[in-house]
Amino acid sequence: MQEDIKKTLEVLKKGGIILYPTDTVWGIGCDATNPEAVTRIYQIKKREDFKSMLVLMENPALLERYVDEVPEVAWDLVEITTTPLTVIYPKAKNLAPNLIAEDGSVGIRFTKEEFTSRLLQRFRRPLVSTSANISGEKSPSFFNEISDEIKTQVDYIVEYRQDDTTPSKPSSIIKLGPGGRIDIIRK
Repeated sequence: MQEDIKKTLEVLKKGGIILYPTDTVWGIGCDATNPEAVTRIYQIKKREDFKSMLVLMENPALLERYVDEVPEVAWDLVEITTTPLTVIYPKAKNLAPNLIAEDGSVGIRFTKEEFTSRLLQRFRRPLVSTSANISGEKSPSFFNEISDEIKTQVDYIVEYRQDDTTPSKPSSIIKLGPGGRIDIIRK
């Protein structure tokens, strides 16, 4: 795993795109602060750039670096969740502008998966995480379901967990609104 992390870091630091395992499904990722890399992911996925993508982080203490105001309920949600949960926060900052939704929000998930946690600790920046598929197509559950079209367009494919067939699913998604309102986007 250490060699995989080292190679992944080299690619990310050069603005490259990775194909990597997450705490949910396999993802396409890049430095979430690099607008050129974010644009490449939109192109790879053939996705409209107004459809925002989520950000992976490993340490909730860094949240205030990327979100202007963290609603109090967010800290409780991050602490009590036992399954992958993406929270859409208002007023994103310090991220690639083309990653932030038109309303200024951004979806962030804190990963507990071993590879991504270690990678994020070393990279010290959040990662874009979007399912490894062309927009509109079924998200692959396992590495062997990822299309060659995706695999040939990324700069590095992580070797770790390629043979893992443990069932997984996308995260739940909630959006935080004014006054602590919580909207469930995906269960």
